[in-house]
Amino acid sequence: MEKNEIRKKIRDLKSMLLEKERQSAADDVFRRVENTAAFMVAERILMYHSLPDELSTRAFLTKWSNRKRFYLPRVNGVNLEILPYDETRLELGAFHIEEPTGNDVVNPDDIDLIIVPGVAYDNRGNRVGRGKGFYDRLLRSMRAIKIGIGYEFQIVNEIQAESHDVKMDIVISPSSCVVVNPAVK
Repeated sequence: MEKNEIRKKIRDLKSMLLEKERQSAADDVFRRVENTAAFMVAERILMYHSLPDELSTRAFLTKWSNRKRFYLPRVNGVNLEILPYDETRLELGAFHIEEPTGNDVVNPDDIDLIIVPGVAYDNRGNRVGRGKGFYDRLLRSMRAIKIGIGYEFQIVNEIQAESHDVKMDIVISPSSCVVVNPAVK
């Protein structure tokens, strides 16, 4: 299936989810994230503020923000830059996503773990994003462990990866945690 076909199929499936199902899936996914060795040892974590159709990241950020240092991306032209997360310093940015304000841009090499949004993943770590390439450009420059998260139906049989696509090290759904990169636990 082509990437645009995958995007349409996943969008249609997301539109049928009830709020209760969304919350239950987010709880299950983030419980699995918390149980990874990568999360346990990470000090600096790049997250994202979720869109309404994505697994909600807000409760997770609130739960852990006093124990871990979180960062969020901000769109700058065709790239993403990384800034510290402070729930009191957010504004609606590109694509109607809450982004951090300020000028404290962080070096991508300072991040230990990144939890990556995506439209779909396969069990080999391939990812389909929304199609603008923001995360692929950012991830190419990062050494951090990459965890892709999604609803059960966002894990597909196979994604035809392209040369610019960056693989996830771990792919997590409500019912599974697939470690793709054997160097990562």
